[in-house]
Amino acid sequence: MIGFIIWIIGVILTIKAVIEIMQWNVNGGKKLLVAILVLLISWIGLAVYYFWGKDNLPQMLR
Repeated sequence: MIGFIIWIIGVILTIKAVIEIMQWNVNGGKKLLVAILVLLISWIGLAVYYFWGKDNLPQMLR
């Protein structure tokens, strides 16, 4: 049961991250690449996104 709850939290955070990435004012191809990477590398992608990438990636991709 705990594993299922952790999985649901991961899915919700991933969806939230992808929605935030799609709202960036950056080239569409770059946004799509970052969103796919976050989806593919799961928890590591989420950790990198929320602890470092959320503030730094939009400026780096311009």
